[in-house]
Amino acid sequence: MNKEELRNKWKQEEEIAHINGWDFSYISDRYKPGEDVPWDYDTIVREYLSDDKNILDYDTGGGEYLLTLNHPYDKTSATEGYPPNVLLCQKKLIPLGIDLRECSNPSNIPFSDESFDMMINRHGAFDPVEINRVLKTDGIFVTQQVGDKNDRDLVKMVLPDLPMPFPHLYMEAQKKAFENAGFEIIRAEESFQPIEFYDVGAFVWFARIIEWEFEGFSVDKCFEQLLKLQEEIEKNGKITGTTHRYLIVAKKK
Repeated sequence: MNKEELRNKWKQEEEIAHINGWDFSYISDRYKPGEDVPWDYDTIVREYLSDDKNILDYDTGGGEYLLTLNHPYDKTSATEGYPPNVLLCQKKLIPLGIDLRECSNPSNIPFSDESFDMMINRHGAFDPVEINRVLKTDGIFVTQQVGDKNDRDLVKMVLPDLPMPFPHLYMEAQKKAFENAGFEIIRAEESFQPIEFYDVGAFVWFARIIEWEFEGFSVDKCFEQLLKLQEEIEKNGKITGTTHRYLIVAKKK
């Protein structure tokens, strides 16, 4: 393809970039997501879960993971703040009896003090002080998070001057934040894994979805950089970056 054909192809990917819930299946055969962390979030959550506990899934996405737990619905609550996902959850979760509440501010969770025995959060926002408020004494918080260095090498390939959006989101800083908020750290781990893209169109789609990392990205703005990525794929068959994840399990004192 010539340059304009590539531009048109990539702009098509840009225009259709959207997801329901947290579903990346559109590019599933065109990239490797870099999620091979050395822990199993699901196993850890279930380790602390029992049917008598009131649980909250903060930033539940489309409720996909929450439903796999098969926890008693009358003891299950969830929040979500992204409007398309809120609508999805209203259709999926509320009819089951799950207490869903819209929330986009992790420092103002719309539940009363000491409502929950356990709170889970995978890749969502959080505030240790507010988590302490809504958890009961000895309550457990389990989170897997995207770290501050996530995809930074990919971002610099197309937006070299873009500052790091969340420079405090790494394990050691957050351990201290939880300890300062009145928690005991039970477990903490950090992992860096390769993420790969096998065509530039998949990268474009991804960058548009993860807009908080690739702020200001567009095909037209970053076209020359995208052409360099095309050369890299033609030479090596892929573009490689790095994901950053960390895990914290904390107990309210």
